[in-house]
Amino acid sequence: MSWSAAQYTRFEDERNRPIHDLLARIPTAEVGTAVDLGCGPGNSTELLRLRFPKAVITGMDGSADMIQAARKRLPDLHFDIEDITTWSHPGPFDVILANAVLQWVPDHASLLPALLGKLAPGGSLAVQMPDNLDEPAHRLMRELAGDGPWAARMTGALGARVPRHGAEWYYRTLRDAGATVDVWRTTYHHPLAGGAAAVVEWFKGSGLRPFLEPLDEAERADFLTRYQAAVAKAHPALPDGTVLLPFPRLFFVATR
Repeated sequence: MSWSAAQYTRFEDERNRPIHDLLARIPTAEVGTAVDLGCGPGNSTELLRLRFPKAVITGMDGSADMIQAARKRLPDLHFDIEDITTWSHPGPFDVILANAVLQWVPDHASLLPALLGKLAPGGSLAVQMPDNLDEPAHRLMRELAGDGPWAARMTGALGARVPRHGAEWYYRTLRDAGATVDVWRTTYHHPLAGGAAAVVEWFKGSGLRPFLEPLDEAERADFLTRYQAAVAKAHPALPDGTVLLPFPRLFFVATR
């Protein structure tokens, strides 16, 4: 799946807010090394450096476009194009940050203990994932995917996000792997100027991408027109044209 750094950063202030909240809960005091998994265009890496200014920080992402943007943003840091599922760096790291990325990575039952194993004693794995698949904006994507001339090509899109687990599952899995766990869920309500069109632009940088990728240019335009009309009904704009977009997110910090 291709990613656009420019599209993703259109709502950077809103996307940064959960990163601030996640970084604030990391208890590790002495951080010499840190890595940002799925660093995107480097906004999370930049905040990680602000939180731990003395640490040696690296970043990685599977998207060449994202890594190019991250290198331009933070030219003094090292970034690699890598897949989390095959990432072989042994560590140890004092902090592993995974912001809004593990929802695309399968087999958390194996992945999370493996990531904990790359931590130094006292190190922390800090994770945030969107938990919004039941929200209208995502439900409408799935409904439109199965209701159009593109339905036969949407199998991959419908399975792009890995099966979700609840807070208790993550708490138990990480605790059983030997970590001390802090887990919480927050629903943000983002005011987006521009009505339903702004909601479409938001998700064009994330959740809509697997649905748009199999389509040609005309089909993408048709899909987005239908999607925007459906979003306008699900999220009516306020009198000034603002839409208040609810966005639940699941967080956990696991410390060795």
